[in-house]
Amino acid sequence: MLQYYNNGTTEKASLELVFNYFWNIPNINVYVAIVPDRMHHLDLGLYRYQIEFTNKLLFEAEGRSLVDKMNRRIILIPRHSELKIFSGGLQSIALLTADNYRNIMKVMVFVVDDLLNKDLSEVYVKWNEMYLLSRQETFKESDLKNFQEAIEKWANLFIKLFGQFSNSDFKLTKLHSWVHHIVDTICEFRAINGYTTETYEALYKTYVKIPYCLSNKKDVKKQMMKTINININYHFKTPPKFNYSSKLFEFDISEAFEFIDKYKNETNLDEKMIKGLDPFIQSLDSYFDLLKISTAQGCYIKIYESVTLENRAILRTKNMFHKQPWFSNISVTMNDEELFEYQSDNGICYAQTLLITEVFLKKEKLLHLALVQWYDFISKRTLFVYGCPLLKLTKVYNFIEIKAIEDIVHIVPRFDKTNEYLVNKYLF
Repeated sequence: MLQYYNNGTTEKASLELVFNYFWNIPNINVYVAIVPDRMHHLDLGLYRYQIEFTNKLLFEAEGRSLVDKMNRRIILIPRHSELKIFSGGLQSIALLTADNYRNIMKVMVFVVDDLLNKDLSEVYVKWNEMYLLSRQETFKESDLKNFQEAIEKWANLFIKLFGQFSNSDFKLTKLHSWVHHIVDTICEFRAINGYTTETYEALYKTYVKIPYCLSNKKDVKKQMMKTINININYHFKTPPKFNYSSKLFEFDISEAFEFIDKYKNETNLDEKMIKGLDPFIQSLDSYFDLLKISTAQGCYIKIYESVTLENRAILRTKNMFHKQPWFSNISVTMNDEELFEYQSDNGICYAQTLLITEVFLKKEKLLHLALVQWYDFISKRTLFVYGCPLLKLTKVYNFIEIKAIEDIVHIVPRFDKTNEYLVNKYLF
């Protein structure tokens, strides 16, 4: 900083031409004395600026209508267990917490997709790339070089895109500190994760704030400890293989056609579940053929709303969950024989779950199956957009074993486009 001051080049580093008192103290380095904190520098600092400037940019471009459109998109983002849903959009930025901002980061790329211009989308992509790099546990020299490049790419686009909205002409202490000193800080003190208040605030929320709020405020300490112990025991308890909940239907295979005809016209069923009933018999026959099951006589079927997998993820096919349907998207690892037959994302394929079933066969054989509709890449030339697989829903339906499901994934439809989806790669 002193070098910029002496050379008269403070504007290049977003510095005010004001003498710093600490320069009178020999051998002091303020950037070593005060290390950047990611939560306050990024989550509550620079990202908040980015959201505020985005609102101003959209308002200046087309008035309130474009800001409202952004908020509607936020409301329509599909649910996922690792995401907080903002049912009212970004109505009050001043009230957002660091956790809120981190949740917004995970979806904002998709919200601003083709909303105004390419730069607006890119600034959020570059932010996420930079932010993900900042969360690494260890850094090699090459990692630090990539990190610094990612910071500069984001910062340059940030200043270019939002320059007119900064009253200080981007003389922001947090911006200067992050761009020019964070890599030096990592070299001196190692990964940011080791000295971020995010860790301690998360621990406080989990082990103090939430247990306290769940108590009746009488004999608080005892109740808090009980809540904490329940949570600890839950995480260390061996989960059951599959834990089904909320049974919807059950029927004998001999009654399948009558059952499907009856419930296809059921008004309480979401269109996705109705879509799953159409190919139900044909898909089940194909699966039985694959297993070389010669007869389905005596087969009995139960259909559920959800099932907890072995990794504790919950697979859902809910017609209504807080006023919205929730049909989980999944990733499935392809076997070696299929890798060369289909386009995949490093051996991973994606599908949407339509029905969750238990199929009871004779001789007490039980099948845990999910009826899925497969996604496929839209184009072999454009596999990824914003670093996320670009997919379309196909008309291919299959039953798969629930144990074959790799994970529950977040897939977001592209707004104002037909049958285009992006797999969210920004869940951290």
